[in-house]
Amino acid sequence: MVDKYKSTSEYCQQLESDPLEGIRPAVQEQLNEDDGSGNAKSQETSEQAWYRSSAQKSGLLDEDLESTGNGNSNTKYVEVLGNNYKPKLASMPSWLPKGTHGSSGRSTEGLTKESQMIIANNRDVASYTLEPEADSLLILTPVKNNAKHLARYFALLDKIKYPRDRISLAFLVSDSTDNTQQMLIESRQWYQEKAPAEMRFQRFEIYRQDFFYSLSRSQRHLRSKQRERRIMMATARNYLWTRALQNEQWVLWIDGDLEYYPPNIVRDLMAYEKDVIVPNCVVRRKTEQNRWKHSVYDRNAWQETPKSLKMINKLKEDDFLVEGYKSLRTHRKYLDNFSKNETIVPLDGVGGTFTLVKAHVHRSGVGFPAWLFQHQVETEGFAKLAKAHGYGVFGLPFYYVRHVVG
Repeated sequence: MVDKYKSTSEYCQQLESDPLEGIRPAVQEQLNEDDGSGNAKSQETSEQAWYRSSAQKSGLLDEDLESTGNGNSNTKYVEVLGNNYKPKLASMPSWLPKGTHGSSGRSTEGLTKESQMIIANNRDVASYTLEPEADSLLILTPVKNNAKHLARYFALLDKIKYPRDRISLAFLVSDSTDNTQQMLIESRQWYQEKAPAEMRFQRFEIYRQDFFYSLSRSQRHLRSKQRERRIMMATARNYLWTRALQNEQWVLWIDGDLEYYPPNIVRDLMAYEKDVIVPNCVVRRKTEQNRWKHSVYDRNAWQETPKSLKMINKLKEDDFLVEGYKSLRTHRKYLDNFSKNETIVPLDGVGGTFTLVKAHVHRSGVGFPAWLFQHQVETEGFAKLAKAHGYGVFGLPFYYVRHVVG
């Protein structure tokens, strides 16, 4: 495939001229909103006005996911929480057991005498201990030959309604032969050096680790190739989070080729206060009647059923389970199998298209198994491992994000 941009200079020119094709940020939606005191913010600068007009041209902000499955094309699928997540005043010291945080007014009653002594012994040094920064977010994205999707990736990212100085980005470029790495480098230079201060991220890091693993497009989805493919993906994810995670409270895994997600999604997911939580990732295709039809893209998000557990009990220790193949029926319940009143459900497997994780889950040693764990690897193995550690894993059947076709 011939690269769209022949040189970095050509690409930089594109950044300046077209926010949809280039990486230049498309929006800073909060720039002219009320500042909380009842007064509108000061008049936009010419640079800010450029962002706003670019956002209007992009058309991404007003986009909704609509149903075509029931014949009603006006049914909106995006559920928005009525109570947005609000940043905490201070982060909870990691050495404190749950329910002992002083600012909450809770006491240490009910704890063993030894636990109370441990807390008392540590209180004096708490202010000297480096703890996670309150409400800080690390967004992690592994990429391979992702150049054609980076424009939309950053355009969507710029619409996220979350304090920019609380967000850090980290990418892992692996086995790429296109302009992915160079485009990321140029994007980092723009955001961190040339962009207005309010557009800059806390950190913007790019890692390179090649595994020299490749599959042709015709082989990518073969069932026989999934075990080795997913193990390689697990290895890449583990490399990325162990390198990038520093002092953040939250980790958000985002695919490099998502097509749409709501701007308020980070706050919405955080509001549930779950250890691991995922929305429902769908894909849309045109029907013969020229209407959009949505179907579930990420079959890795599922819940075990009595039937699936019975099937698992008959498996050999080395049997590998993978979803989405007619030749292997696992009898699991996917996110499109839940009723309308089930707005949040416990899961036993998750995908990695848009996955919010409390950082302490990773810090406790829960990564992405590159070996069989309860017959799963990578993201589904991560969910199983998290649950084995006592963490909660949940999904939102009617909160949708959209993936590109393919």
